[in-house]
Amino acid sequence: MTEPNADDAMAADYVMGLLEGAEHAAAERRIATDDAFARAVSAWRERLADLDATADETPPSPALWQRIADATKAEPIYSPPSARAALRGATLWNNIRFWRGAGIGGVFAALLFAAIMVGALITSRQLRNDMIALAQRKPIYVAVLVNDATKEAGAIVNTFANGRVELIPLRPIDVPAGRTLQVWTLWDRTIGPKSIGLTGQSRTLQLDLGSLPETVPDQLFEITLEPEGGSPIGRPTGPILFKGNAARAL
Repeated sequence: MTEPNADDAMAADYVMGLLEGAEHAAAERRIATDDAFARAVSAWRERLADLDATADETPPSPALWQRIADATKAEPIYSPPSARAALRGATLWNNIRFWRGAGIGGVFAALLFAAIMVGALITSRQLRNDMIALAQRKPIYVAVLVNDATKEAGAIVNTFANGRVELIPLRPIDVPAGRTLQVWTLWDRTIGPKSIGLTGQSRTLQLDLGSLPETVPDQLFEITLEPEGGSPIGRPTGPILFKGNAARAL
């Protein structure tokens, strides 16, 4: 079984067109047979489509069109070589110094080509790493948590491509002595809400959704005021201070 991080990197490489030959064929087979890998590929297509949508359209420059035109010009027709040129060619054919030099030049050309290909591979991998880092810095879903009575926004929840979920308070939240703030999420009413964080003060909090399914649109997040140490029954017991539903980030 492959590691999840390796699967995610392979999915990113596939979407960005960095896989070739056997690697590309293996990815195609996994998409058809491995649901988790297919979901990872779909997720990367969505992430990179979002990034692509933010890019400004850039028309090709006149210099580019000129290079294309120059490259597509017809090759000139050369006349057959003269007898002198043919004789010189025959002499070179039997010249060991010429072939020794040509051989050394060929070796250098092969080494140069290999260096260029290795450099291109490194550049492609670096591009993939940069794209992954950029996608992971952008939230996939955002939930704005609002107080029902005052209609004031109290916090936001950001979920990221790498599974990280954070709660950021937008205003101070009073926490009386002996009480705590508890963060919950609800994605399936038949299962009920699950606790994903505790804090004794209003602060940025990394939430724990590692054992839960991936965040989905309209998933509920809420903050309740609970006894110190958290709800004793594993369900919200105190007043709901703020709540909101996840929506795909713009």
